[in-house]
Amino acid sequence: MTGTHLLFISLALSLGAAVEVQRPRGVPITKRQFYDENLPFTCLDGSRTIPFDRVNDDYCDCKDGSDEPGTSACPNGNFHCTNAGFRPTFIPSSRINDGICDCCDTTDEYNSGAKCENTCKELGRKEREVLQRMAEITKEGFLLKQQLIEEAKAGQQERQRKLTEMQNSRKEMEEKVEALRTVKETAEVPEKEAKERHLKAWEEQKATSRAEKDKAKMTEAFFELDDDADGFVSLAELQTHAELDSDADGSFSETEAQALFGGAEQVDTAAFERVWSNIKDKYVSESQPVEPTPVTTPPEESKEPLTDNDSEPYPDDEDILEEEEEEEEDDEDDFAEEDLDKATPTTRSPEKKEEDEEAMSPYDSETHALIDAAQKARDDFEESERALREVEDQIKNIEKEISFDFGPSAEYTYLYSQCYELPTSEYIYRLCPFNRVSQKPKYGGSETNLGTWGAWAGPEENKYLLMKYEHGTGCWQGPNRSTTVKLTCGKETAVTSTSEPSRCEYLMEFTTPAVCQDPPNADSSLPGHDEF
Repeated sequence: MTGTHLLFISLALSLGAAVEVQRPRGVPITKRQFYDENLPFTCLDGSRTIPFDRVNDDYCDCKDGSDEPGTSACPNGNFHCTNAGFRPTFIPSSRINDGICDCCDTTDEYNSGAKCENTCKELGRKEREVLQRMAEITKEGFLLKQQLIEEAKAGQQERQRKLTEMQNSRKEMEEKVEALRTVKETAEVPEKEAKERHLKAWEEQKATSRAEKDKAKMTEAFFELDDDADGFVSLAELQTHAELDSDADGSFSETEAQALFGGAEQVDTAAFERVWSNIKDKYVSESQPVEPTPVTTPPEESKEPLTDNDSEPYPDDEDILEEEEEEEEDDEDDFAEEDLDKATPTTRSPEKKEEDEEAMSPYDSETHALIDAAQKARDDFEESERALREVEDQIKNIEKEISFDFGPSAEYTYLYSQCYELPTSEYIYRLCPFNRVSQKPKYGGSETNLGTWGAWAGPEENKYLLMKYEHGTGCWQGPNRSTTVKLTCGKETAVTSTSEPSRCEYLMEFTTPAVCQDPPNADSSLPGHDEF
């Protein structure tokens, strides 16, 4: 339709002087050419031809009902409401003259006596206002969309620039990491050698110290066993140490003692040194204090009072346990506050004292310097590796964002990394485009995943009208939750509604300027402008 035609129609509407194109009642202007009163009428299905005076004669001649467009004679007929000033429409011919006004211009009740009022102009005015508001929203939304496209284009260029810069930086950092790896490995060689030398020297020192201690213990044992101080240890003297009983049967026989001596009846110092290995593991020095064996009192005895019934009763077992636990806690706290290195020798067991004496000596200054140098090289290498990983993560994130389908002109880019919420009476719904949809109880409770980003799922002509989110939290004895997000044009970006049309399948309405299309000429969209 041309602009001149639209201008003419608009002017006609404003003057209230609509021009009616003459045609039989109930016939749309698009079919006017088939109803020429100067020619016989041929049914629109081509089934027969009848004189024109039989059109709208209240008798159905055509199978398709086309000869009775303005009466109710044909059950399959349709009546065209012109509705000048509003939107033309069709109604079933059975509604003609039924006493109910179906056409806003009242033309369907021409012979029923029904009191109908022509409301087309008022309906047209209201709809034009609605369409005008929608057109304004669409226009403003489309302008915002153009800004979004420009911003997306600039952002895409910036991301590409940053990606190139980071890729170049990554190459330099990889070279730096490899260089520092070489420095680290080079520094660790003398460090390792110095540590090994120190360890070897300590092992040798420890072995020497242990050998000396073992020899001293052996000498002490010989003189302890040589009761008559004749320079020999006899079998009888050896048998005085019952702990050497090899079969632990409670009887240390002469045969068992002789076996420890390698078959000899007695041994001097030199021979005792040879058989010492058979004895030393079980031998208990007479100078070593023997700990008294704790006496275990049967439970029933401990509960019996030691005084008569008139004496003070014992406290309950629970009270005793509580007091003991409190004392133990106090002891632990006091002990924790003390410096273990400053503990007196009397508080250490012989094993602990021996371990302390055998502790490895500190590294010398030269070894310390090598360790410090190697540690610095390790720290530098690890720091460079960490920085490289951070850059690689940033590169992956940028590449992921660049690879996303953000629409034909990248107009949906601005939604990336954003989230939008819609509170309802029970829940707070949260949509994070290109990420996930969730639902959280308004007054406390855990969040439920309603689906993670899947793909654009709109119709073939415009797939960017629907978003699909899948593989959400599973429903009880049901499928995994999923959400479809329907995008509509709007000046604002917001979730406007949510529902659950099917179990575990959610539907969200989401307005965004990115959907808005270039609006058509405002006049061409107004109702009542196509025909009269």
